[in-house]
Amino acid sequence: MKSQAAPNQEDYKLKDTKPHLGERWPHGGIRGGGGWISSERATSTYDLVEQMFYLYVRVVKAKDLPTNPVTGICDPYVGVKLGNYKGKTQHFEKKTNPEWNQVFAFSKEKIQASILEVYVKDKAMVARDDYVGKVLFDMNEVPTRVPPDSPLAPQWYRLEDRQGDTKVRGEVMLAVWMGTQADEAFPEAWHSDASSVHGEGVFSIRSKVYVSPKLWYLRVNVIEAQDVQPHDRSQPPQAYVKAHVGNQTLKTKICPTRTANPMWNEDLIFVAAEPFEEHLVLTVENKVSAAKDEKVGKISLPLTIFERRLDHRAIHSRWFNLEKFGFGALEGDKRHELKFSTRVHLRVCLEGAYHVLDESTLYISDVRPTARELWKQPIGILEVGILSAQGLLPMKNKDGKATTDAYCVAKYGQKWVRTRTIIESFNPKWNEQYTWEVYDPCTVITLGVFDNCHLGGNEKPTSGSGGKNDSRIGKVRIRLSTLEMDRIYTNSYPLLVLQPTGLKKMGELQLAVRFTCLSLANIIYLYGHPLLPKMHYLHPFTVNQLDSLRYQAMNIVAVRLARAEPQLRKEVVEYMLDVDSHMWSMRRSKANFFRIVSLFSGLISMSSWLGEVRHWKNPITTVLVHFLFFLLICYPELILPTIFLYMFLIGLWNFRFRPRHPPHMDTKLSWAEAVHPDEMDEEFDTFPTSKAQDVVRMRYDRLRSVAGRIQTVVGDIATQGERFQAVLSWRDPRASSLFVFLCLIAAVVLYVTPFKMIALAAGMVWLRHPRFRSKLPSVPSNFFRRLPSRADSML
Repeated sequence: MKSQAAPNQEDYKLKDTKPHLGERWPHGGIRGGGGWISSERATSTYDLVEQMFYLYVRVVKAKDLPTNPVTGICDPYVGVKLGNYKGKTQHFEKKTNPEWNQVFAFSKEKIQASILEVYVKDKAMVARDDYVGKVLFDMNEVPTRVPPDSPLAPQWYRLEDRQGDTKVRGEVMLAVWMGTQADEAFPEAWHSDASSVHGEGVFSIRSKVYVSPKLWYLRVNVIEAQDVQPHDRSQPPQAYVKAHVGNQTLKTKICPTRTANPMWNEDLIFVAAEPFEEHLVLTVENKVSAAKDEKVGKISLPLTIFERRLDHRAIHSRWFNLEKFGFGALEGDKRHELKFSTRVHLRVCLEGAYHVLDESTLYISDVRPTARELWKQPIGILEVGILSAQGLLPMKNKDGKATTDAYCVAKYGQKWVRTRTIIESFNPKWNEQYTWEVYDPCTVITLGVFDNCHLGGNEKPTSGSGGKNDSRIGKVRIRLSTLEMDRIYTNSYPLLVLQPTGLKKMGELQLAVRFTCLSLANIIYLYGHPLLPKMHYLHPFTVNQLDSLRYQAMNIVAVRLARAEPQLRKEVVEYMLDVDSHMWSMRRSKANFFRIVSLFSGLISMSSWLGEVRHWKNPITTVLVHFLFFLLICYPELILPTIFLYMFLIGLWNFRFRPRHPPHMDTKLSWAEAVHPDEMDEEFDTFPTSKAQDVVRMRYDRLRSVAGRIQTVVGDIATQGERFQAVLSWRDPRASSLFVFLCLIAAVVLYVTPFKMIALAAGMVWLRHPRFRSKLPSVPSNFFRRLPSRADSML
């Protein structure tokens, strides 16, 4: 694997591109001019993509169509033919005045014919369809529509016979024009590029915008219950409460005392999505034995009855009567049961002041609280032009031919977008542009490229891709705070995927990105404020709660978006939200360890430079340090200004080497290039594992060895901290008494001696020449290392 990584280093880097962005229009006369004109408008909704021209044909309706002389009926449909491309509308049964209102789009790049033919046919059940008539258009006569002009008005055209000599009975209403992907008809049009897709697959190839469901945290404070009656009345109950919301289940601790009126006062937190379809279902259960629980009562409450809280004010509690288990429908018993029913005391609210986390805080794209009333004004606009992909690898076999049907998904905030699917292309061109409002610059937009495996054909996946799921081609993340204001970034991002066989480049994604600032003052203001809403800091959740709640939120988002039409598939949503980011990976652990090591490299280089100064490796540098030291001792008021001036100069110096590109996936940082094959196999193992026992044992031993090294490092850090504590804790009475006595002497000496003299003496001792220095550790170092730590008490 290492041998493969070396030649591909350049492929893993970001590349600059120079696409032809913006609008350029041919002169839009009736006859179609030859030259190009620039758009008069200063801005355009499609100025971050390359312009793509399409011939649009809108088939509206027909009238007075002739009936079949044999059957006496007409089942008409319209076909549109341009060269080798044919599209047709649905057919209507027994209609001579049908309405279709369907648009066909033909890519100008692939047009090779000069005549457009629109024909009407009568669908026959058995024999060939009867030819009704046609209308021909000369491509040179087609007008060009320039947005924001109104749509072209359709006209009635008389049908001609097959030879085009004479007019026949019947008329068809059509509009034919040349436009771009900015046209309103583009998203819903039938595309000649996708003419091979039929049936349900047609819906899954069109571009769509999706909105994440509005998520709330549901806080259920279970206070107490009354009259908990177990089936065995001789034994007082040991009760707890189990709560369900959809697929989420939580329960309180078991009440420590056996009583019919147990108390818990526990908070249970759930994730709920609008519209609220699930109910809060509570059951009070009795712990009969270690292996047996019995249900005492149950209640189901719709979430719409609960109060919505926008701060941390107290919510009124309420008592609810439970339905008893095993309770019959006898009318005589009903009054008796309700009279002595078990009651539960709850304080329930929907939290609107939190942001419900459905993605990792490392790649968060939205930090607004749930309640719209608490939203602030946007501080900017993010525009992304999804231009194209280059050099995609074949993802499946269709009719014995290796193909890829690629589409791109972008997620920022609550808005998801999906481009149209480009059929059977390794270099798809989407040229679609989308816009998002930005509420915080320290957020990340995520873009993923996928292979559409649901086009209704006989696709067979190639090795390494799933059969029923849309295959992952790659992912790109862009942090908005790394972008300069109002600058258009046009880059080609490598699409890198980790597979069981190792790191693989699947192609490149070309994007145009612009972050427009609406208010620079608001952005600067945000940098001094917390990232998440204040409730996350005033009343925080535990780490385990946040992990569990994020997992539930991701599931809810995936389920709701899968119910859209066309659906945004579950595997796509999970990949975009990093659903498996919490899973153990030896590679990721190594990468994080070396990230920590690199953080200390600056401190290590600084300490090594100071060591060289101390040991007079470069006498000139050491003399200059002496001079600066004397200057700062004589004028101590210059110490802080000198430090800040030094940082200012470092910042100016580093400005020359600032990054010119947005950050992208770094294969070296991720340790993805030189990862061991077995470690990669472990990363792609299922949970729980599906490997043989000896493999699991080997991996477990390896994990123990890594964890042992981490444990040693953490223990060393704890030991140093405990030695600092031991100085004054009298754990070592002689060391503490010696230190206390020395502190008294130091206090007296420092009181009578000017601070400048003390600092000067300390500095001269530290900078003394090596010939006056002993190789043995210093006295303070020896004293510190002899101090006890709590490691002695460890088992």
